[in-house]
Amino acid sequence: MSEQKLAAEVRTEFGKGYARRARMANLIPAVIYGHGAEPIHITLPAKATTLAVRVPNALLTLDINGEQHLALVKDIQRNPIKQIVEHLDLLTVRTGEKVTVDVPVHVTGEAAPGTVQNLELTVVSVEAEATHLPTAIEVSIEGRGAGEHVHASDLVLPKGVALLADPEALVVNISEAVEIVEEGEEAGEEAAEAPAAAESEAAAE
Repeated sequence: MSEQKLAAEVRTEFGKGYARRARMANLIPAVIYGHGAEPIHITLPAKATTLAVRVPNALLTLDINGEQHLALVKDIQRNPIKQIVEHLDLLTVRTGEKVTVDVPVHVTGEAAPGTVQNLELTVVSVEAEATHLPTAIEVSIEGRGAGEHVHASDLVLPKGVALLADPEALVVNISEAVEIVEEGEEAGEEAAEAPAAAESEAAAE
């Protein structure tokens, strides 16, 4: 995963009032922490940052007063209604350093006819180099039949990525498709059966 380069500015103001003014100026407040250093409070350009953090575990190269800072996005706070990014927590990392992240699981392929697949584990915890983090872990269910399962230990991980999740954790479950009869259909069938039953009884008499 290639890092995204962003220009950042150090901020000395805090609080909801400042955050509101920053967002009105198309800036996103953020904080960088890690490696035992004092947290650095910054603002980032809203549009470029929003685009950069669309991928999970985005890696950012930040230019702060001419100095380059490599940081991993650890937490994104969004507006619950508008879903705009309101604040970022960033973790300082170094090239070659290994970090622990949760990576999304993507299902590919089609299971056997007459089956349904349930994704039981949407993310898996892995350890990988900060500059080589996978954006997703793909698992193929092509042709798998009812009763088959995919566990975390079955996942094919990219080179240099180690599984931290429980190997026995169920990731995908393949089961038989169950036909669901709508309540209205049941009522229609019962209504259709009633006259037929009445006719049968009359004939018997």
